[in-house]
Amino acid sequence: MVAADEPRGMYYEDFELGMELKTPRRTVTLTDIVNFASITGDFNAPHCDHEFCKTQPYEEPIAHGPLVWSMAGGLGYASGITDGTIVAMLGVDNWRVHLPVKHGDTIHVVQKVTFKRETSKPDMGIVTFDREIRNQRGEVVQSAVATNMFRRRPA
Repeated sequence: MVAADEPRGMYYEDFELGMELKTPRRTVTLTDIVNFASITGDFNAPHCDHEFCKTQPYEEPIAHGPLVWSMAGGLGYASGITDGTIVAMLGVDNWRVHLPVKHGDTIHVVQKVTFKRETSKPDMGIVTFDREIRNQRGEVVQSAVATNMFRRRPA
């Protein structure tokens, strides 16, 4: 049993090249979209103007791209992968939005370990993932290369 103050996340040593990790799912709600617009001040029409959206191929408000990416981070925490062991997000490269995410869509993350290296500090290591955010139909809605720093397992 893990003590309350013990991390449940994966340490640098736990990641293996080619390893595929999946998170739980989460349904995006209209409240999520409205709250994100309020927090960021991004009230652009594709997210908030129902009449405008009716004239677009997606026909209804869509989630902000950064909202979906942020939810993916939360799903990583919910899965236990990063809980108490991630030190920092170092970079997001080649981030692409492939499909809109609407309220009612259910997303999850599938990520594959593509690179890892030790750092000059003996208690940290760097792990790079090819990350895909997928909807309930298995379609990739966003993808990116994500690089994070993780704690190393205590000696």
